[in-house]
Amino acid sequence: MTASATSRSSSDDMHEKQRVAPPKTLSTRSRPRGGDGTDADADLERGHRVSETLQYYVSGPLRDYDSSTVSWILSVQVFVMVFCGTLFGRLFDSYGPRWLLWGGTVAYVFGLMMVSLSTRYYHFFLAQSVVAAVGSSAVFNCCMSSLVTWFSRRRAAAFGVMVSGSSVGGVVLPIMMTKLIRRLGFPWMMRIVAFVFLALLTFACLTVKSRLAPRPRPFRIAEYARSLRDVRMAVTTAALFLFMWGMFLPFNYVLLQAQAAGTSPALIPYLLPILNAVSIFGRIIPGIMADKMGRYNVMIVITFISALFCLAVWVPVGNTAGIIVFMVIFGFSSGGFISLGPTLIAQISDIREIGTRVGTSFAIQSIGALTGSPIGGAIVAAQHGSFLGLQLFCGFSMLAGSIVFCIARYIQVGAKLVKV
Repeated sequence: MTASATSRSSSDDMHEKQRVAPPKTLSTRSRPRGGDGTDADADLERGHRVSETLQYYVSGPLRDYDSSTVSWILSVQVFVMVFCGTLFGRLFDSYGPRWLLWGGTVAYVFGLMMVSLSTRYYHFFLAQSVVAAVGSSAVFNCCMSSLVTWFSRRRAAAFGVMVSGSSVGGVVLPIMMTKLIRRLGFPWMMRIVAFVFLALLTFACLTVKSRLAPRPRPFRIAEYARSLRDVRMAVTTAALFLFMWGMFLPFNYVLLQAQAAGTSPALIPYLLPILNAVSIFGRIIPGIMADKMGRYNVMIVITFISALFCLAVWVPVGNTAGIIVFMVIFGFSSGGFISLGPTLIAQISDIREIGTRVGTSFAIQSIGALTGSPIGGAIVAAQHGSFLGLQLFCGFSMLAGSIVFCIARYIQVGAKLVKV
């Protein structure tokens, strides 16, 4: 009993600097918690640009709601973006990218414009979590599936370059949004962002094409189940789910930890841009390496490194310098996961069914995106504001994902040291 008490006391002292005062919800109004989880794809970065947006929600039109409730707007937004890949992937296989791109562009820009006019909780929820999310999902899945049809030998490198664009946005947009909110207010900030996206997406609609001609065929639910009967597909998807379950917790909670550690308020808005800037290289370099050394091989390495540094670096740090070091390392390694995930599915799939199979994988990953952040929040609340339990959940879920990737590789080639 004495040893146990001493151990608990030592652990409490070690993580005292990581504690935040526990209100009746997870966070105070001045410290809103980002509730988004996945990304699993390039669009997930939109969830990482919203600290100022969430701050506006909980201190403005949604001030009657606690920040935990408001964060569900962001969680459901990411869930819808990822889950809808199931439908849009199938539509891409049958009809190609053209109309999905134009329809997605209209829906996404319209949703953002409606957010700028919203005043009630359900307004924000419908506009941002449903309309804008559906449009975003259509655009991303079309771009991703189209790119996969053009590349085989250098597919991972090409995909890494594509998704690195969202990291560039993750550097520019948070700073731009912060400045615009302070100068013009939230509604005009959203309208300006919507116009920027309209210009960029119009360019995408005019240039993105698939190498393969569409093959219209009846919609059958059985196609999704059939893809999961492939053991390689099922195990790989399970690994992607486990890693994504914990991967976005650092993005969501590192700002709160930085505040609790006494980080300068002037520096905090730039922490996520720093992480996204590093992830630009993390998305491109592992992709190039994966095409030469094997995509499963590189995925196993980067997921293990992510889990290792989460447990070995994020857990013990309690100061600004340590947090920044962790963000730099984690930004690089987690960026590789985002760029390589779809290429693993493509590697074990018939290219003519790429939309359906990647969409199926995304649908399962979206459950991790939706539940990971609420689970992390519940752990923090249960531990009275300590981040230790959340950090352990994050690290071990990612470690479990890395182990399951090893199993997926073993199913294909056994223990041979070959390119996979």
